[in-house]
Amino acid sequence: MDFTLPEHLPGVLADMDAFIEAEIKPLEREHMQYFDRHREYARTDWENGGIPQRAWEDLLDEMRRRADAAGWLRYGLPEQFGGRGGSNIDMAVIREHLAHKGLGLHNDLQDESSIVGNFPQVIMMDRFGTDAQKAEWIEAMLTGKRSMAFGLTEPDHGSDATWLETRAVRDGDGWVINGRKRWNTGVHRATHDLIFARTSGEPGQARGITAFLVPTDAPGFEVPYYWWTFNMPTDHGEVVLTDVRVPDDAILGEVDRGLEVGQTFLHENRIRQAASSLGAAQYCIDRAVEYAGRRTVFGKPLAVNQAVQWPLVELQTEAQMVRLLVYYAATELDRSHHMEVSDKVSMANYRANRLVCEAADRAMQVHGGVGYSRHEPFEHIYRHHRRYRITEGAEEIQIRRVAQRLFGFGRK
Repeated sequence: MDFTLPEHLPGVLADMDAFIEAEIKPLEREHMQYFDRHREYARTDWENGGIPQRAWEDLLDEMRRRADAAGWLRYGLPEQFGGRGGSNIDMAVIREHLAHKGLGLHNDLQDESSIVGNFPQVIMMDRFGTDAQKAEWIEAMLTGKRSMAFGLTEPDHGSDATWLETRAVRDGDGWVINGRKRWNTGVHRATHDLIFARTSGEPGQARGITAFLVPTDAPGFEVPYYWWTFNMPTDHGEVVLTDVRVPDDAILGEVDRGLEVGQTFLHENRIRQAASSLGAAQYCIDRAVEYAGRRTVFGKPLAVNQAVQWPLVELQTEAQMVRLLVYYAATELDRSHHMEVSDKVSMANYRANRLVCEAADRAMQVHGGVGYSRHEPFEHIYRHHRRYRITEGAEEIQIRRVAQRLFGFGRK
């Protein structure tokens, strides 16, 4: 097996770093309250449901505008959308590299924004949208004129998505939707929410669920509150749909086959999420090693103690193994249909997400009291990445997916 990365990537990373230093770091230094110990307080509109402060989001918008003008934001998209056709292995290496640089405007954790964008909604629209939908949506999403939240999870149904209780009933030339959704990320600014509702079949059946593009200003669409989370601010809204009417052209994909749309969203996110977790884990390991080397205790460097060395050696070994797994899964995604390698993606995802939590925790321990403080970034890294062991498919679901492939469950 050839472990050499594509030869163009070192140059890409060098050019990217130059852009960050020239365009993004100066902007970041003007707004350090969002990145130092004040970060959570400064970013959060505490009196308005805990959603992100508009000034913070305006800063992220400016970062994306500069990245788009420089040709970085759409790097992973096909050329017809203004991208550079970046492959999955490109995106995995880039996302790891950016996260490895630590906290910053170039690659923010809480908002999941980056100078190299992740656009699963654009990929979904390209694969499943009609020509009219593509013309109306794709460029508008890339420029921020339109945005789409994701309404799959419900108050009583998370990983058991095929048991969702939201219903859509045909009514004349359209549909009427009733139900509740939870964790609708980004719905505070979204123009639409992609609502998954049962249109036929029985609870537990994958077939019979349809994806609807529902305007967030539609009569009967309500966001009663936002869930306050381990990492703030929050943009995870609770949604109630009461007799919400949408036309036939609001359907994304085919009637009764909406879970195929949802699977595309999850697979596009999981491998890049794994790469980001890997990069953040390596950042924590590197910082802990550097601190242990210069911190003197009892007249000696902290690093001479095996109780400090060995846990970091274990983490570094795990990081290297996860790196190879992430790169392998990304390469296979470029060669095959995403469902054919979904077990490899799941392996990479759940192991990387565990790794970063362990690495952030160990970095806190090595740094002692200051590591626990918000003057260091480890608590922020831990609190953000801990969510990934639940979202985009809980790690138990990821492990179950691997078991299905390993033991042949679900095969005809």
